[in-house]
Amino acid sequence: MDGTAAVDSYMDSLDHPFATELQTVRQYILAAHPRVTERIKWKSPSFHVGTDDLGAFELRPTGFLRLILVFPYGLVADPTGLMTGTWADRRELRFTSAADVTAKRFPLQHVVRDWVALLPESV
Repeated sequence: MDGTAAVDSYMDSLDHPFATELQTVRQYILAAHPRVTERIKWKSPSFHVGTDDLGAFELRPTGFLRLILVFPYGLVADPTGLMTGTWADRRELRFTSAADVTAKRFPLQHVVRDWVALLPESV
């Protein structure tokens, strides 16, 4: 089963209060850059380019939707304050409603495109 089919199957059985918002964020990320693909990793929908992980949803909290982005080649600029955290190689995004997901669409897609631009040419 390819990555998208595996994620589709996972989503069909997902019982989470933000499942609809997750589906929307998923589409925003995949639409941001054609090289980004998805799979199930860490028991959750995740995104990658080749062998480089972009990020994954962390679904244990149920009061919001959490997306963890990883930056193996350096952090990207975040002038909108979309991302939180002070880790050396990752940041967190939280979505609290459908309106919040919509409001963060373009900043999120900008971060994804900047992330892809940091990848080495060989990836």
